[in-house]
Amino acid sequence: MKNILITGGAGFIGSHVVRLFVNKYPNYNIINLDALTYAGNLENLRDIENKNNYTFIKADICDYKLMEEIFFKYDVDGVIHLAAESHVDRSIKDPFSFAKTNIMGTLSLLEASKKKWGNNYEGKLFYHVSTDEVYGSLGEDGFFTESTPYDPHSPYSASKASSDHFVRAFQDTYGLPTVVSNCSNNYGSYQFPEKLIPLFINNICNDKPLPVYGKGENVRDWLFVDDHARAIDVIFHKGKLGDTYNIGGFNEWKNIDLIKVLIKTVDKLLGREEGESLKLITYVTDRAGHDFRYAIDSSKLKNELGWEPSLQFEEGIEKTVKWYLENKDWINNVTSGDYQKYYTEMYNN
Repeated sequence: MKNILITGGAGFIGSHVVRLFVNKYPNYNIINLDALTYAGNLENLRDIENKNNYTFIKADICDYKLMEEIFFKYDVDGVIHLAAESHVDRSIKDPFSFAKTNIMGTLSLLEASKKKWGNNYEGKLFYHVSTDEVYGSLGEDGFFTESTPYDPHSPYSASKASSDHFVRAFQDTYGLPTVVSNCSNNYGSYQFPEKLIPLFINNICNDKPLPVYGKGENVRDWLFVDDHARAIDVIFHKGKLGDTYNIGGFNEWKNIDLIKVLIKTVDKLLGREEGESLKLITYVTDRAGHDFRYAIDSSKLKNELGWEPSLQFEEGIEKTVKWYLENKDWINNVTSGDYQKYYTEMYNN
């Protein structure tokens, strides 16, 4: 595969995947397709935007005719599909947008792949990147495995579960070569500050309240975003067709304990007294349908393909906090909306 289409490549995880592939595989042509909705930010990719093997296309994956044109124009033979609406709170307020993008957008890409590749699937791959939230909620014990039954509880996870099923249906019905991965919560640089970690880092810096759902007892498995990008690389090149791979950090934290680590780290790096910002914690009404615990068993990925996380959480979170403190212009541009001007400056002249 030489012409790789990466959807959602201007987003948080997508930009890390695009950067990795552009730099690691100079003989590949990397086509970054992103609609540049609120979470897509081309400033995330300034360091590679002028590389010879990189192309950006502003487009909506729900536009099937345009997707078909792009597949033929760029002779696409590999897809890494990350484009998605992903924020649970937004899905509760606007489930239609999530169904449109996550289900119909995925179907559009699947159909374009089938149309372009015809019956010759040799050297072709459609890689669909999904979430552990499709599995539902765990109790105190146990882990999600690749055979865990789907049990989505939010409009977001329901839409992702549906898109997963469409991908597998295209493999079973048409023989389309596919692979699926389901990943735990990511953290790291360039994450849109509606998500917990960048939101709370920014709020701690600015002495704003830290809204904690319920009692903060919900548990999540956290993975450093660069490790997720490495896992995607390994699965794309070595994964078994038709298989599913779970990607997790073996790194569970209660939300309230995570927030206390964030407070301790930010206060330390800002030269404040330890725990000074604990006063900012504010408990709010719990989210509707809030899953209690996610935890992924990544042993299949480790045993079959040799991947494992490179960072423990305390190391990764300090690295992440330092990045946000050193890149306040990026945060300011995102929170003010100024980042959206960058596309116009780069591509509309």
